[in-house]
Amino acid sequence: MANKNLNVSRETMERLLEYQSLVQKWTKKINLVSAADEGVIWDRHIVDSVQVYQEAPSVGDWMDIGSGGGFPGIVAAILGLEQRPSRQFALVDSDQRKCAFLRTVIRNLSLNAQVFASRVEEMAPFGAPVFSARAVSNLDTLLTHAERHMDPDGTAVFPKGARWKREHEEAQKYWSYSLRTVQSETNPDATILVIKELQRV
Repeated sequence: MANKNLNVSRETMERLLEYQSLVQKWTKKINLVSAADEGVIWDRHIVDSVQVYQEAPSVGDWMDIGSGGGFPGIVAAILGLEQRPSRQFALVDSDQRKCAFLRTVIRNLSLNAQVFASRVEEMAPFGAPVFSARAVSNLDTLLTHAERHMDPDGTAVFPKGARWKREHEEAQKYWSYSLRTVQSETNPDATILVIKELQRV
């Protein structure tokens, strides 16, 4: 259940718990999380997203692509509401049903976020200072999206699984960037990639 060690206010904890309940409710209708993850939404998805937020810059509007069930975009918007209320969050997903879920969460929790029902490659460049994606695509493809939508001085934050080193090696054939890696607190095989100074080779 809820990890009370999260360093957040009571109001933010209540929003996170209400969000968890909404994920559980909607997952019965649309596939927000896998059946195997239904019982571990807090630890596997919410706490993981909190760590992504903590590793990202603390200022600047945020674009999250392939938002799906809202990890990490909704969690980031919940935390941002407490820490920097004027911060804007843009959540992008091409699945209309998942967009309906995201809009419901944003409305119910009064979040400073907007949903874009679109394929990310079809959107006009966004200029986001912070850019994130979780379980969306390989690193090379993510960097292509980041080049289009991230501010040149922006930061990309990508949670990745055990194959991240192979994806990093492949991406370096086409891209130059500074990379900081952070061990996931929720999965020993996972790593958070924090990328800046992105340029094509």
